[in-house]
This record gives sequence, C-alpha cells and structure tokens, in this order.
Amino acid sequence: MSIKIDQDKCTGCGTCLESCPYEAITLENGIARVGESCVLCGICADNCEAGAIIIERAQDMAGEDLQSCRGVCIFAEQGYGKIHSVSYELLGVGRQLADDLGVELAAVLLGHNVMDMADELAAYGADKIYVIDQPELTCYSDDAYGNVMVDVIRQYRPEIFLGGATAIGRSLVPRVATVLGVGLTADCTALSIRKEDRLLLQTRPAFGGNVMATIVCPRSRPQMATVRPRVMKKGNYTPGRRAEVIPVTPGPDRVRSRVRLVNSVKEEADLVNLAEADVIVTGGRGLKNAENFALLHDLARQLGGAVGATRAAVDEGWISYAHQIGQTGKTVSPKLYIACGVSGAVQHLVGMQSSEIIVAINSDPGAPIFDVATYGIVGDLFEIVPALTKRLKELSNS
Repeated sequence: MSIKIDQDKCTGCGTCLESCPYEAITLENGIARVGESCVLCGICADNCEAGAIIIERAQDMAGEDLQSCRGVCIFAEQGYGKIHSVSYELLGVGRQLADDLGVELAAVLLGHNVMDMADELAAYGADKIYVIDQPELTCYSDDAYGNVMVDVIRQYRPEIFLGGATAIGRSLVPRVATVLGVGLTADCTALSIRKEDRLLLQTRPAFGGNVMATIVCPRSRPQMATVRPRVMKKGNYTPGRRAEVIPVTPGPDRVRSRVRLVNSVKEEADLVNLAEADVIVTGGRGLKNAENFALLHDLARQLGGAVGATRAAVDEGWISYAHQIGQTGKTVSPKLYIACGVSGAVQHLVGMQSSEIIVAINSDPGAPIFDVATYGIVGDLFEIVPALTKRLKELSNS
C-alpha cells in the first residue's frame, strides 16, 4: 500500500492534519505532505472532502489470478539461536494443509548464522526452506523483516502463508499483509482446507470467546493467518529428512532498518516458560494477596511445573504479567492444568481450555471453571493446596 496527495485537488484546508492520530501530515506551501510516521490507516482519506488523498493498495498479490499461486509457506520464527516451538507447530498444520492441496510446504528462515537451523525445519516436514542470512537481521526489526518477507512472498507466490501469534508474529504478519493488500485472520485455533475451492478455513474465537468464527479470504492470495502457540500439534520429526534449501539475498535497502537496537536483554517473560510447561498451577483472585502465591510455587515445584495467573491477579500486582494466561496473556496447553481460586471468566478460558487435564479448586460450586474442568474440588484452596503439596512430598520421599 501507498499514499499519495493529488496536488490539483488539495485545498490546504488542514482537515487531514487534525484527523491524523500519528501527526504524520504537514502543510508545505499550502499542500499536504505525508511523513515517514504514516501507518496507512486511511483516516485522513476518509476525512478529506476534496478527495485529494489516495490510498493505493498493492495489486501484485491481491489483484492477480488466484490460480497462479501455489504452495503453503510458514514463517520459521527463531531467536537466541533457537527455533521457536510455534514454528514446529506451524510445520505440523502446514504439512496437513499442503498434503490436502497436493502442494509443497515451505518455510522462511530469517536471521544471522541461521543456516544450520534449516536441517531441523526439514526434519519437521518442510520441503523447501528459504534462508535469508544477513548480519542486519541478527535482531528482529519490523521494517527489515517485513521488507524481506514481502519480497519472498512476491517472488515465490504461496497460496497460504502462516505465522505464529507470538509477540513477533503479531507485529510482522499484519505488516506484511498490509503491504501486500491481502486479508489476514489473527489468533487462529484451527485451520483446514475446503477442498471444492481450495480455500483455507480459518477458525478463531470471537466476541470474547463466546463464538468460534470461521473466516475465508476468497479474493486475495496468499491467504494469511497467525496461529496461537500450543493449539496445534508439532509436525512429525523425521531425523535425516532432506529439504531444498534456497538462499535468498535481499537488496541492501531491504534489510536497512530505521530503528537501531542498542541492547537486548532477557526479561522475566523469557524466563517464565509457560508455553513449554507440561504442568501449570494457576492462581486467580481467590489467592487474596501476593504472598499466597508461594503456595502455588511450592505445588508447582513438586510437580515440576510452572506458575500461571489470571488477569485479575496480575492487575492486582500480585504477580508479573509474564505469568498471565488468557485472551490478553499467553495461550497454553499443558498435560495438567491446576486452577486455584480461578472463577473461569471466558477471557481466561480461551487461553487454557485445550489443556489435556484440568483440575479446578474453588470454594464456589457454581464457578464457571467447573464447566471445563476434568476434575473439580469444591473447598478452601488454603487447605487443599498445602495438603496436595504435602502428599506429593511424601510420595517423592518414599
């Protein structure tokens, strides 16, 4: 997409300056000018009575023959020298989609010194791997990664493109979709192919998780979606499986970022590995204060698990946001999920209801959490949790 000002129509009224939430427009010699902070939201064009502001959408992908695009492609996210687990999950669902369509599955790997990671992607099911290995891509940046991803999609023309609904994926994939002028369905929990017309059926929660909406993008390619981590199964791992590795060299201007990274440090969010935990013990407002989370930490240690929290507990300041599970936190799918003092608001349920076994501990027998629980314990968590911890210690010492 791009934005243009028709100088013959512009009256210099200044309405666009007042309507722009990003202060990206200035007046020069009575003519509107658009600066680099423009995000192409289109608000100025909607408010321009003279029709002088024109938003041009990219036509090379959105307006072309849909039959010319083939293949499924995923963004293989990596960081700190390790492939993100959601990439393996994307390869799992991508392999199913590619097989249903009778096409190849490709992965795009960006970064620096990442060529060795290609073998791992091949083992999890990728047929082709586009590797962009550049020093400028050592650390993630929206503009550099976005430019390169757009170029790869334009050149190789997949019919489906998938990314993880991670912090990076939620920033990168919408940017790419906007530049290409195509649709995007975010935070999908299920993907499948409608075989009669090859359309991607993209299912995601809507209206606070009360409705599961299935969305299609029939008029543009690629069909793009982000997938919540831990809701798809990883691809089958086949050691020694080979894939075609295709090095891609972008132009110098495409990897140049307007943002300079000064330093990168691992915060607590990187250390609290809820997405990988097989056991999670979560506390809600029923914990009453921050000190009582020590009970959950004791139980989690005995189970070899991690501690989670509801938004209510985080908002109270009892525990950091890195532990938050739910619609505005992390999506998890452990083998065992123990909810302590969690009422079961729908915003929390959408982040954990795919857990294999859910144990709910709550003094309110009518709490919604019991509707999704595998096992429910009605009682005082301050008695039940210490008793569970004590029993587990006895079993481990016997």
